[in-house]
Order: sequence, then C-alpha cells, then structure tokens
Amino acid sequence: MSARTPPRLLDLAGRHLLRADDLDSSTLESLPTELFPPLFLEAFDGYRTETLKAMVQTWPFVRLPLRALIELPHVGPLQAVLEALDVLLAQKTRSRRCKLRVLDLRNTGQNFWSMWLGASSDGCSSSREAAVAEPRSTTKRPSTPLKVFIDLCLKKRSLDNFLTYFLRWVEQRRSSVHLCCKKLKIVSMPMDSIVKVLSMVQLDCIQEVQVSCTWNLSTLATFAPFLGEMSNLQRLRLSHVHGSAFKKQEHDHVVQITSQLRRLGHLRDLHLESSSFLGGCLDQMLRCLKSPLDSLSITKCWLTESDLTHLSQSPDISQLKSLDLSGVTMTDFRPELLPVLLERVAATLQELDLDVCGITDCQLEAFLPALSRCSQLRLCGNLLSTAVMEKLLRHTAALPCLRQERYPAPQESYRPRGVLPEARLAQLRAQLLEILRDLGKPRIIWIGLCPCPRCGEDKFKLRLCKCIDVTLILL
Repeated sequence: MSARTPPRLLDLAGRHLLRADDLDSSTLESLPTELFPPLFLEAFDGYRTETLKAMVQTWPFVRLPLRALIELPHVGPLQAVLEALDVLLAQKTRSRRCKLRVLDLRNTGQNFWSMWLGASSDGCSSSREAAVAEPRSTTKRPSTPLKVFIDLCLKKRSLDNFLTYFLRWVEQRRSSVHLCCKKLKIVSMPMDSIVKVLSMVQLDCIQEVQVSCTWNLSTLATFAPFLGEMSNLQRLRLSHVHGSAFKKQEHDHVVQITSQLRRLGHLRDLHLESSSFLGGCLDQMLRCLKSPLDSLSITKCWLTESDLTHLSQSPDISQLKSLDLSGVTMTDFRPELLPVLLERVAATLQELDLDVCGITDCQLEAFLPALSRCSQLRLCGNLLSTAVMEKLLRHTAALPCLRQERYPAPQESYRPRGVLPEARLAQLRAQLLEILRDLGKPRIIWIGLCPCPRCGEDKFKLRLCKCIDVTLILL
C-alpha cells in the first residue's frame, strides 16, 4: 500500500487490522506510516495489548509520546508498552521499521497525535512524514540507551501505583534505560523516598526544581548534593525553609548548601519564599552564584539592611529582568538603599514587585527615577499618601514600556480601622481619574484596596481609553 493510498482505503485497512487477532510485526512492516498513530490510539483505548506490543516493536518514529494517552489508575496499556520495550532492549537486531529511541511520559504529545490523525484523514504529506519518521535503513541494535522523559511531581507520602511500577521497571534496566526529568516538583514526600527516586534519574537533565513543602535547613542540606549534580539547572524555587544561619550547626548547613549551589553554572531564575534562614546571610547565597540571573524572587522573608546592601553589590544582578521582593518589610530601611539597588538593574529590569513591603513616601520618591524600562510595576499593600501617589502616576506616565500597573489606594482613603467607605471610594476614583485625564495618556491601572476588611484581595481598575473616555470596574 503506497503513501498515496486514498484516506478512505487507509481507514478501512486500519479497521480490518484492528479486527485481526494475529496482528504481528511482519504485517506491520508494510503498514503505511500514517496509519501507525491512529491504529496505536485505537489499540491503546481498546486495551489491545498484543497489538500494542507489536506496534511498539515496529514503531517508525524516533519518539513515542505516551503520557497524554494514560488514564490513571488504569495502567494496563502502559504495562504492555513496557513489556514490548523489554523485547526491543533484548534484541540484537531490530525490525528495519523500528526507529524508537525516546519514550515520552510528559504532558506533551498532543500535537503529534493530532497531526497524524489529520494525516490519516487528509492523505499523507511526504514532508510531514519526513519530518517525523526516519528512513528504513539499519537493522543493527542502537548503541545508545532508550531515553525516557518524565516530569516528576512528588506530592504524596508514598509513590502511587503508576510511579512505583514504572520506577521499578527503570531500576531493573539502568544500563539500557536513561530516565530524563526536566521538571521536578516536590510537594510532600519523605526524604528517603525522594533520594530513592532521584537515584534513578539522570540529574544533569533536570532544568527546573520547585520545592513547595516545609523543610528545615538540615533537610535542604541533605537534598543539596543532588542539586549540585543538576549541572543544567536553570530555575530553582525553594519555599518554607526554616532555620537560623546565626546558630553554629545551622550555619554549617548553609555552607553545605551553598557549596553545591556553586556548581550550578546555568542557573537563571532563583525564587526563595518564606525562608527564614536568609536573614543576615543573603550574601552567602549570592556569592555562590556562578552567572548573572534573569529573575530573582525573595518573598515573605525577613531581610536586614546589610542583606539589601549585599544584593545591590552582587555582580549577578547586573542583567536582571525581573525582581520580586514582595513581603519583605523595608519600612525602617534607609531611603537610599532601594534607589542604589534599582539603579544597578535599571538598564535591564522589566518587572518589579514590591507588594506589601511597607514602602514609605520618601522611599518611593527616592527610587522613582530608577524605573526607566519597567513594563510591570506592582506596589500594592504599601501605605502611600495621595501626594506621592500623584507623583507616581505622573512619573510612570512617561515610561514608554510600562504596560501593567498595580498600586495601593492612598492611606488617607481609609478610616482608622482600615475601612474604605463608599463615599471615600467615589472621591478617590474621581481624584485619580482627574489626574489621568490631565496626563492624557491611554493606560490601565489597578488600584489595590488594601488592607481590605473582608479578604485583602479587592482591587478596582481604572481604564483610560484612547478617546480619554474613562470607566471604573470594581472586582
């Protein structure tokens, strides 16, 4: 059957093959390439394990994206695929048809299946086939191991049935299967289970790590050697790591952690949230960085003036595009500290988040000149006066790249207990919109009603259209 076989005949051929109980590799050798994906889907959905095994052993593509097809907890079809891979891995020579090198268990692959389903209904495109399938040439067994890609989210006290079965399969085939994980997320799992999982992963494949569970410094120090092996790590997120670097034992843990972070030469995004150990030792964390960051987020942490000084002096913020210090209280910091920091990053900074930092009027006025290239500016949760708010609106109107603005309602708007009366809200709206009309520049500004007596999240949006028509939307 040629690649130019009419689509209707291809569909009929596929249905006929699925009805056959004796479908084997010899039959699949002559099957048109465009029939493999739709036939595989039918076999997978219909739990036709023997058909699946035969198709895997003659798969004409380099990659088999499987995760989008798996419906947990039903892993029967996956088991059939792994059994077929066992046969492939044991073969000295393969079918001339089989080009399989990668099993992809990430949440990707929809484009692959939809493209080839379209190919079977519309007729095969030779360019589409050439882009995905390799020519049938070699029969020798490949010297490189099978690569298995998976994104790991460790969020239970113990491994689920799927992951337990799959990792056991990988562990028994370490010499012929390389487990590659680009994204690792740890939500809740004992360290011994984490260590067991990571011992089976090619750590230099990992590019993103997110730790979203509560750890103490000793736990992070135990995890740190694995971090050090992730030589291609680009994004690191740590939250709720507790401890004090001023205690001798805890300080030793910080040294262990930073000694491993020094090995991460490709780190570009660093996010540290609610990590009490940072206070007074941020300089140690910064000194371990090997290359400039694109994004730095230190949120809901206690920092000292010395920490902010070290941050402004670090050579690794010279190319920063995003800086998030929300939740870091700076009310008692000297006004000149923030301007020095923001001047250092003014040439590249695009996003600045200083929500709930206790920013005062004099601090804001001091760093306004450094906001030259920002496209996003967030200052909600700071008690600023109406006069300084007007200066802020007039200054930011001249920023050519600014697209998103989130500011607090002026502190004069609130009653002593933090209540914003409806009448005062209307007056505030009229006051701010008059300023925007006077500036005459189309813009959208979100004003945070903070502190909110109900949920702390209420905002309203000021929208100034190109025709200088103004609307107010309460959220």
